[in-house]
Amino acid sequence: MEVKRRMAIRPELWLTPLHRVEWASAIAQHLFRGSLSVQGTQKAYDAFELHRDIGLWIEVPLPETTFELTVRLARIHAPSLGCRTLDILHVAAALELGAKEFWTFDERQAKLAKAVGLKVS
Repeated sequence: MEVKRRMAIRPELWLTPLHRVEWASAIAQHLFRGSLSVQGTQKAYDAFELHRDIGLWIEVPLPETTFELTVRLARIHAPSLGCRTLDILHVAAALELGAKEFWTFDERQAKLAKAVGLKVS
């Protein structure tokens, strides 16, 4: 079944390759800043992989059209909202996957998500 249609029928937490990169980068930043030890980062990585293994999230690929939409959103919204590339890419991916709700702690990302009609949590 097509990913968009499956998600619309039974919404769950999605995990794209982009999320995996963002997770690895976030944990590495905690190690860099000293807020996590090497052992703490390893525990975080291990917990993430365990959650993947038990199917906590549904792993989905980024649709091929995601990057083209990212370009369009960047041209339209980045000048007024100051969005960064990865922020725009996350929002574009959500739109391409048919998301209705978008979770973020990033203000600029939230503003973009709202601007394109996503409910932000």
